[in-house]
Amino acid sequence: MTSHGQTAPADAVPEDARAHLFNDRNLDRYRRAVTEGVERVARRVARADRPFTGVSPARLAERISGIDLDRPLHDPTAALDELDEVYLRDAVYFHHPRYLAHLNCPVVIPALLGEAILSAINSSLDTWDQSAGGTLIERRLIEWAAGRVGLGSDADGVFTSGGTQSNLQALLLAREEACAKAMAGSPSLPRHEILRRLRVIASADGHFSVTKSARLLGLEPGAVILVETDERRRMRPDALARELDRCRRDGLQVMAVVATAGTTDFGAIDPLPEIADLCGHADVWLHVDAAYGCGLLVSKTRRHLLNGIERADSVTIDFHKSFFQPVSSSAVLVRDAATLRHATYHADYLNPAYAAEQRIPNQVDKSLQTTRRFDALKLWLTLRIMGPDAIGELFDRVVDRAAQAWELINADPRFEVLAKSQLSTVVFRYLPPEGPARKLTDDANLHARQALAASGQAMVAGTKVDGRHYLKLTLLNPETSLDDIAHVIGLLAGHAERYVTERSPLHCGTA
Repeated sequence: MTSHGQTAPADAVPEDARAHLFNDRNLDRYRRAVTEGVERVARRVARADRPFTGVSPARLAERISGIDLDRPLHDPTAALDELDEVYLRDAVYFHHPRYLAHLNCPVVIPALLGEAILSAINSSLDTWDQSAGGTLIERRLIEWAAGRVGLGSDADGVFTSGGTQSNLQALLLAREEACAKAMAGSPSLPRHEILRRLRVIASADGHFSVTKSARLLGLEPGAVILVETDERRRMRPDALARELDRCRRDGLQVMAVVATAGTTDFGAIDPLPEIADLCGHADVWLHVDAAYGCGLLVSKTRRHLLNGIERADSVTIDFHKSFFQPVSSSAVLVRDAATLRHATYHADYLNPAYAAEQRIPNQVDKSLQTTRRFDALKLWLTLRIMGPDAIGELFDRVVDRAAQAWELINADPRFEVLAKSQLSTVVFRYLPPEGPARKLTDDANLHARQALAASGQAMVAGTKVDGRHYLKLTLLNPETSLDDIAHVIGLLAGHAERYVTERSPLHCGTA
């Protein structure tokens, strides 16, 4: 067996490269290689008693940088041995119930089945002549998702790489619709002048990709206006109304309002009906970023929390967050399929204009991407094997558990907990005793998170609220128990308390 950092034995003879191609002559090799890879993952998952090993970036980088990629091992087993050392051993395992950090979900087995199939067949979802049935499966899923949202019979959309790309495409469409509206009213107005006047309004707790998208779309610095939130961290409709009115008075054109159905930190769902009313009155495009909260679309008990989303002009959905799908699996949906024309470009060698006239379904006509994986297959098999109700039950479990976690932490005098999430996050911080030690609050919370990660026993996230450091639990694992959460809270308190004790004036004076 070849160990890490070494190359194959000197007498190893490279095979004909064609022996590695996936085809009808190499199916036994394919079965053996994939089976061995699956077994390696299964063994690691079986032995994972914590979500992370706590390895440092420097230590892992040293291992990987020493590998000579110009000298292959010529042996799948040796390569997997090496991979076990440089990746599988130190991977962050989201399936573990004490992974409580980011919006990374454990994945369902039907989706993994889809991943294995789509990778082998390697369809590209840009044109019909590269995907055939894959094109129609994706279209059917878009139709299903738009129906769940309630966008109507003229709706359409396309799968994307994630919420950031979905938000970018939605705002691209909104920008072009706004430009067309402005030019219709003032035909002589130069496009650069229109762009200079465009504004986007979003919640102060909205996703960073909104501001990033505005810059990528050529809008002015400061074109994104962030409005304040209420005590539940939801966009305030009165604040939105004031900004819409101010922009109108200042001669600025609001090209889109971005409401959030599930903010990253607080899991807050903006008041969608009231926001939709304001956007309708002002004739402004409404985009709803439901990357996180989209799991409510299949909830039997909480679907009402998304009431108003059906009035959006565009919606972002991340199936790889709350539908328990592997990355990547996301979509952007639009109320009016015709608006997708703003992403359409024709190339004679790929999707010539006559193809559209012949009603050939080329998905590249709707997408910012050209070559694109058949990620829709994962969701397709999940729905066909499990069904939407089962997905909704899983998501409801994590939302229920988050509510219990909030109550648990709120009752613990060592911690301060903020607004109760409508979804599955909990934002809180350790508070040292009153007195001089209270000055160590920020540093104690930073240390507690880092020490916990270094131990590998659990992982939590961190954020800033009003300039202060907070800890954050993000629950997306239906297997996480209240005992798991209590254990993690105890570990965090222990790390923070030791930090404060070691740095308190009394301790320093007696050292």
